[in-house]
Amino acid sequence: MMKKPFRYELSPRTVEAGRDWLAVTLENAGTDTLTNLHVRVNSLDDYGIEVLSEGGFVPILDPDAKHVVPMQVLAKLSGSVYLTVDGDRGEESFHWESPDIMITVGQQAADLVSLLALVEPGVAVGETMRLEAILEGRVWSEGLDLEFWVETPDGAFEDVASIETKGLSPGEKARYVAQIEPKQQGRYTLYAYLYDGTDRIGRAVERIRIGTQ
Repeated sequence: MMKKPFRYELSPRTVEAGRDWLAVTLENAGTDTLTNLHVRVNSLDDYGIEVLSEGGFVPILDPDAKHVVPMQVLAKLSGSVYLTVDGDRGEESFHWESPDIMITVGQQAADLVSLLALVEPGVAVGETMRLEAILEGRVWSEGLDLEFWVETPDGAFEDVASIETKGLSPGEKARYVAQIEPKQQGRYTLYAYLYDGTDRIGRAVERIRIGTQ
């Protein structure tokens, strides 16, 4: 994967539940020498994947050079992480972040791949907003429970919808939609939770700002 100034890789992308090690590989894809690099793996859901290592330090990374930084995690459920690097390029400091990276844990029934707010640009108070969750089966399942929730601008946490999903075969994707009608302007935080019985096996978050007409 590439995002300037790094080519980067996180491996493995599939781990078993429990403590495990991930390897962050960084390659300097630019023309400047990079120094004093503080490398971190950051979890988007500490309940599912907790990063135990505080981070790694790379004193110097010349152009085209590579460095591998080991990171220990405690994995319970599949979830996303992202990498950050803080360092120096010449006399200037810089901060770098990777896109989200999915880590798959064990043999759970399905992954909650994404949550999106399906809205027209400039959606306003009183207009309907649709939420879309994408699931992908990993092993055959008879059906799972999918919940949509929303945190409103005033801090209320509201149940939007609870859906019993269809059975999924490995690799099969399914789309589920719920909708809300915002009554306030401000920032809304949208949540989707996927359950297999009483076990939460997926979580996704999306944020959107609602204005006035």
